[in-house]
Amino acid sequence: MLTHAPQRSDRLKRSTKIGLVVIAVVSLLEASALSGTYLLHSRHYVSTDNAQIDGDKIEINAPTTGTIAEWALSQGSVIRENELVGRIQGVGGGAQPKRAVRAPGAGTIAVNNTIAGQYVVAGTKLATAYDFNSIYLTARVEETEIADVRVGGLVDISVDAFPGVTVAGQVSEIQGSTAGEFSFFPSPDTDPSNPQKIDQYIPVKITIMNANGVTLVPGMNANVRIHKS
Repeated sequence: MLTHAPQRSDRLKRSTKIGLVVIAVVSLLEASALSGTYLLHSRHYVSTDNAQIDGDKIEINAPTTGTIAEWALSQGSVIRENELVGRIQGVGGGAQPKRAVRAPGAGTIAVNNTIAGQYVVAGTKLATAYDFNSIYLTARVEETEIADVRVGGLVDISVDAFPGVTVAGQVSEIQGSTAGEFSFFPSPDTDPSNPQKIDQYIPVKITIMNANGVTLVPGMNANVRIHKS
């Protein structure tokens, strides 16, 4: 029986070596596939997950300081431009007239911060609306890739709220500058006299061409692939 032990040991060693070789080959193939996919995408697309559904805000602000005497809005309310949406009872000596609060534009209320009886100061944001017929997307593209983005370029959009649904878009505007080129607030382990260069992103406005049946709401996160020219 002792004479057979080395043979079993050799077989185990060979099978172990074969298993390691198979694992190494599979790992190499997976790495090659991932590398190929990355090169394919980077060759044809500029991609970013730093993107969000957006829209032009219609902000309703308090025209004076006082108490909300009347308020007609709630989330989802549809407003028209110059529509009377509330009144504010002014403060001060004597009888103060109620001041009208009017909508500065047409849209749908997305955020309502106000109830009747609430005290507000002049300029307080009472509600925010959007025109859902003109929703767009803002994508922030790294400055090193912005040269490959062109107005009119087609865009594939994947919204986190709707996995598996591709929304079609088109680049309509590229902002001309970034917030800044250097950070003047370096981390504690760097020389404070030497500002550190930070990554910069260029905002790109993307018009929604086809929402593919889904309802897009400002604030939703998204991933985009912008087709290179």
